[in-house]
Amino acid sequence: MSLAPVIAVVGPSGVGKDSVMEALEARAPGIVRARRVITRPEGEEGEDFDRVSAEGFQQMVAEGAFALHWPAHGLYYGVPKGIEDLRHQSEAVLVNLSRSVLLQAQEVFGDLVIISLTAHPDVLTQRLSARARECGQEQARRLARATKPLPEGLARVIKIDNSGPLEATIAAILSQLQPERA
Repeated sequence: MSLAPVIAVVGPSGVGKDSVMEALEARAPGIVRARRVITRPEGEEGEDFDRVSAEGFQQMVAEGAFALHWPAHGLYYGVPKGIEDLRHQSEAVLVNLSRSVLLQAQEVFGDLVIISLTAHPDVLTQRLSARARECGQEQARRLARATKPLPEGLARVIKIDNSGPLEATIAAILSQLQPERA
């Protein structure tokens, strides 16, 4: 039995990665989401994730608990090895990844599809302000990185603008993931 593809959802802060992933999982039976492990401090919420201390994270790295891990924004992120079980049990596995780790993810997972989300700068600014997770200076840094390109050498990238209604974004993604059904 072949492994299901991993669908990496990437894009700048505020682009709506979590909302898109939740909607894809709800709309497309067979697509499941892998939970990440993050060293995000208590009181900072966001996606559904497993919180761990920096020390606990490093212990997990030493024990080989992750299929993939990386630092970003002063935190550590990890995709547990359990993603392989999900790949055996589903049609596709969604995971929120950083653009900086995509080439490594392509090596690790093999069958990797990248959904690269974008949105108009005004939309990103509004969404970052609404979530109130970062201070103004951090929001400005994140917005400055919004146009950072994806690395060269990625096999399959689906580019989607998520400035409009979520349902339109999901329909566009599904039509490209399953062109024979569109």
